[in-house]
Amino acid sequence: MTKAAKNPEESKGDALRRGWTTGACATAATRAAYTALLTGTFPDPVEITLPKGQKPGFALATHSLGMDEASAGIVKDAGDDPDVTHGALVVATVQPGPVGSGVTFLAGEGVGTVTRAGLPLPVGEPAINPAPRRMIEETVAALAREHDAPGDVLVRISIPGGDALAAKTWNPRLGIEGGLSVLGTTGVVVPFSCSAWIHSIHRGIDVARAAGLDHIAGSTGSTSEAAVQALHDLPEMALIDMGDFVGGMLKYLRKHPVARVTVAGGFAKISKLAAGFLDLHSGRSTVDFERLSKTCAELGGSDALVQTARTANTAAHILELARQEKLPLADAIAEQARAAAQDVAGSQVAVEVVIFDRKGTLIGRAGA
Repeated sequence: MTKAAKNPEESKGDALRRGWTTGACATAATRAAYTALLTGTFPDPVEITLPKGQKPGFALATHSLGMDEASAGIVKDAGDDPDVTHGALVVATVQPGPVGSGVTFLAGEGVGTVTRAGLPLPVGEPAINPAPRRMIEETVAALAREHDAPGDVLVRISIPGGDALAAKTWNPRLGIEGGLSVLGTTGVVVPFSCSAWIHSIHRGIDVARAAGLDHIAGSTGSTSEAAVQALHDLPEMALIDMGDFVGGMLKYLRKHPVARVTVAGGFAKISKLAAGFLDLHSGRSTVDFERLSKTCAELGGSDALVQTARTANTAAHILELARQEKLPLADAIAEQARAAAQDVAGSQVAVEVVIFDRKGTLIGRAGA
């Protein structure tokens, strides 16, 4: 088994262990390959400096040296984060480039290519994001100075099997074809920060804006996404897989507005938004049963319903009891959620909230 990179930020005891971004792995692989191209020897482990000053060391998983190129591979360790690329092999192949060209990036096997406007890279470029590019360029420049070399190189980043992994990400929807993106801003993966998911939300909004769309929809899951797409006849590019991160979507829209956004989800998650929660994950927010009880009372619900709502086990139970009394509870919660979301998104974005049941049937709506 390949050793993981030594992590100076590794947590102690039962705390979650941090890991390394794909960009950090690509930078380490590039450093190893370019060092071998200049000296004939691969450093192992290979140390890099991250943007915040950490100096992790990465064990080489693969390496090869030819006449005019060198390759090195690092196995990505994402720590305890549920990262689709955990365990993937990240390979950098370095060759001399034309004089004066600097660092030229190429997409190897499993790394995607940008095909739509709105991403932080031009159409046709390898999907190696700006921060990893800077890390790689700085690494190449430092080695070139150290060895009195010109620093003009072709750097091909590959992730074998990345095309299959990319199908589990947002890349196809964002217009990144053929593989994964090489991501990372700090080089460190913080467990369950879900920064990559929020990053994808932002890029989805950027792509929709660049395409001139004036209406997008953020959904908590696949059922609500399919239902809201059918409700509004939206193109796939307008669909934002926000998951639990409604705050991440709305805050970005405040600075990068579209004319209209629809927030779609089930009753329980939308009730959390109604209560002001911007992270709808069960581990980070809870249903406010007291609020649901008060709303039932405001709608004219029976004393029995109001009392039961305070001690109910699930939001779905309260909703069913309200339906039996013909109370528009889902509409009321949708309106509360719409008001909360509008406060976050700002006045330039018109917010609609729709609530669907588990079968995708519309049961609550506000701000249509």
